[in-house]
Amino acid sequence: MAEVCVTEDEVPKAPCLGWHLVLALTAVAPLFVPVPVNVNIVVTAALTVLVGSLRSVKPTPPEDSMTKKDAAKFPIIGSAVLFSLFLAFKYLPKDLVNTVLAAYFVLLGMLAMTATLDPLVAPLFPRKLAGTHFNLTICRIPVVLKDGIELSFSGLELLLSVFTGLFSIWYLKHKHWFANNVLGLAFSLQGIEHLSLGSVATGVILLSGLFFYDVFWVFFTPVMVSVAKNFEAPIKLLFPRYLVDASGKEEFSMLGLGDIVIPGIFVALVLRYDVRHARQTSFFNSTFVGYVVGLATTIVVMNVFKAAQPALLYIVPALFLFTFSAAGLKRRCSDLLHWHESDVTAEKKVD
Repeated sequence: MAEVCVTEDEVPKAPCLGWHLVLALTAVAPLFVPVPVNVNIVVTAALTVLVGSLRSVKPTPPEDSMTKKDAAKFPIIGSAVLFSLFLAFKYLPKDLVNTVLAAYFVLLGMLAMTATLDPLVAPLFPRKLAGTHFNLTICRIPVVLKDGIELSFSGLELLLSVFTGLFSIWYLKHKHWFANNVLGLAFSLQGIEHLSLGSVATGVILLSGLFFYDVFWVFFTPVMVSVAKNFEAPIKLLFPRYLVDASGKEEFSMLGLGDIVIPGIFVALVLRYDVRHARQTSFFNSTFVGYVVGLATTIVVMNVFKAAQPALLYIVPALFLFTFSAAGLKRRCSDLLHWHESDVTAEKKVD
């Protein structure tokens, strides 16, 4: 059943458009000029975290956020998923596994691209197009879909989905690194924008757990590197090295989206803390610099030892060091650590 309704809600202004353009130019530049791969990795990841953090600042805090219990379980669940993928690639036909997973992630990538572009291009189209909504109800299906699903799309989202759908088809056909990166960046921006840790304490628990997760699976097993090399889906960013291997294939360096999104949601949370405490704190700059320093350290160590490195091994300590050093100088460590985004809603209700 589908319904169409028109609302008079004002189309939001494009958020931080300038930084979006800088990120887009950074992604496109390697197509035309040789960009040093190490610089490309750090700049692209840093800009993605910056833009995603800026997009995450909204008038009201997110309704749903991760709990401390969720954060503690996340590395265990992530380990189970990672090892399952490792076994799938080992015992099932690689092409079959990649076809199924690529189709799934490309569908999600199409939706992520649409959601990323929507607020940026909305001011260029008539308000009525963005204000017209199509509601689609999918009835319950026994066993498969017990409760049914209700979906809502604006006219602009449907228009954009035509473009993003064609782009996704091009990716599936050619698997070009640029298309992979566009989908990966859309995933990253949406993740940083919409995933909420709820509190800095929850972020500390999550990042601490994933610190050991990353170290274990990279240094003590071949699992992480094997999955990353075999998984042909936009779950990583590819950076051309402008070299070819013995078989004539172009060589790439890669960075997993988790090394962008996981630290990114922590950086975004600190930014929202700063916004909530306007003119009283300025911890975001320190946290952001911590991310850049941690990622740059990863690149340096990787080049020195000529081996894959668990990025969170360097990023997590740098995030904590820079964030809590800045908070300590202002004697706000406890306030920062125990602040929760839901406190904003509670304060508004009291007012």
